[in-house]
Amino acid sequence: MRSFLKIFFASFLALIVFSVVGFFFLMMMVVGAVNSVTTPSSSVSANSVLVVDAAVTLNEQAQKDQLGGMLAGEDRDVPGVYDMVRLIRHAGDDDNIKGVYLKVGGNGNSFATNEELRNALLAFRKSGKFIYAYAEVIPQQAYYLATAADKIYLNPKGGLEFDGFSMQLLFLKGLLEKLDIHPQIFYAGKFKSATEPLRETQMTDANRLQTSVFLGQLYGKFLSGISERRKIDTATLHQYANEGLIRFPNDALKYKLVDGLKYDDEVMNELRKRIGIKDEAGLNFIPAAKYASAVNFRQYGEDGRIALIYAQGDIVGGKSESPTTIASDTYIKIIRKARQNKDIKAIVFRVNSGGGSALASESIWRELTLARKDKPVIVSMGDYAASGGYYIACMADTIFAQPNTLTGSIGVFAVLPNMQGFFNNKLGITFDGVKTAQYADLGSASRPLTEMEQRILQTSVDTIYESFKGRVVEGRKLAGAVVDSIAQGRVWTGIEAKRLGLVDRLGGLEDAVQCAAKLANLSAYRLSEYPAVQDTWLQRFSGGGEEARTEALKKELGVYYPVYKQVKSLQQLTNGVQARLPFDMMIR
Repeated sequence: MRSFLKIFFASFLALIVFSVVGFFFLMMMVVGAVNSVTTPSSSVSANSVLVVDAAVTLNEQAQKDQLGGMLAGEDRDVPGVYDMVRLIRHAGDDDNIKGVYLKVGGNGNSFATNEELRNALLAFRKSGKFIYAYAEVIPQQAYYLATAADKIYLNPKGGLEFDGFSMQLLFLKGLLEKLDIHPQIFYAGKFKSATEPLRETQMTDANRLQTSVFLGQLYGKFLSGISERRKIDTATLHQYANEGLIRFPNDALKYKLVDGLKYDDEVMNELRKRIGIKDEAGLNFIPAAKYASAVNFRQYGEDGRIALIYAQGDIVGGKSESPTTIASDTYIKIIRKARQNKDIKAIVFRVNSGGGSALASESIWRELTLARKDKPVIVSMGDYAASGGYYIACMADTIFAQPNTLTGSIGVFAVLPNMQGFFNNKLGITFDGVKTAQYADLGSASRPLTEMEQRILQTSVDTIYESFKGRVVEGRKLAGAVVDSIAQGRVWTGIEAKRLGLVDRLGGLEDAVQCAAKLANLSAYRLSEYPAVQDTWLQRFSGGGEEARTEALKKELGVYYPVYKQVKSLQQLTNGVQARLPFDMMIR
């Protein structure tokens, strides 16, 4: 007994010590996180060059990882998209920043995000400072970003990808047939192709049409942007890709897509010469994350506040467990708080979502509609604002999109798998039971739907689709027949969406913020950004960690990660009626 008590009290004391140490460590993390937002943690040396890495994936909001950075001895924070835009703008006015070194060896972002960054870099050039872009191998979308630079250099033994765009879809119908699984599919909108991987072995004519159109428009924007900066007409650029003329570094130089073939040390020497530094140690590269902690790049005015609400990822019901999930309960509270706060004079709602739950989309739409009655609500669209992402955007006073934003996809669907054959014939499992009413087991995957049950589900899908179109009619002030003609689940680029009246103006998040300030009559304002940024370590500590798991999978699967992501997304198709993009866009 004495031995037991000794072990018990020793363990109890250890638990208390661990809890106290953990508490103080946690408080240090919180204080550090607060200080990193409110005060610069370091200074910027003279003759500094801001490093912008195109390979880094930017979320809408910053990703904080203070503990990981402390343990690794390096800064692991990643600014958000709008943070990067503001940092680049701030660098243009910072005398200590002499220019930008643009690393274009990879591409971590999609079309509209790259458009935001490229526009910010083009604005930076007006300060008279330089931008040099360099990589050993330059992917196509990174090259589009690189064309904002004064000089583009390529490794003499490297390469430039310039082959045009392609898009490949994954179809699972054959696999499901082999497994004796029969998806029961209900959809509204002839272009609503989200269920095609389950019911077809190749693209339908409607899907091929819409995909060809928007892919062609994305490519046209890509070529026109390069044409403007490199002074090569778009027909010639298309010829380069179509005839496969860019195969070796010398080809890229010959056809004037790059300004020179240099090794890394040669580029460094040119940067020193440009700045006027002879000492090799005098060149100071400052990564964007470090620069963000060293300067105050956010706007702090006195006239009033504008709420900037970021909505990124799948739209789901309940509460958010990840910064890349738009959960209805969480966002209703955020929007309501902004609506009821008298100091907040306008709301900017940043949407980067391919949709999700139709019911969750309706709930968020409702709260934004209530907010619009009290103050201006402006929507800024990111890479995607489609299906449910458009549902929650359509009620705004003004909608901004980039030319290469993918939006629209006004349509809904539902999928219920019939697993009876799989269970019975493949696994030898059978089911039996009793029920008190005819439809008590409606939705069971262990049997096929009856004809009446199929009509019930299709009616539900049709009803939600009509409601979706009604929200667009009301929000966009368009005739019902017009909305019906441009709905049907079809995906549009921002350029086409503006022409059709689905968006109001082409522009980025900065344009949306300025529009909100104008509508609220604010000349000097402060941005209040939501949701609050949570440290990655704190997310793991509180049971989250979705971002860490995603990054681990990306590293493990490499180029196969998009395939894994698409297969995983198919699991979500069975979660009630969905307002979701037709498929995960795997464009290369």
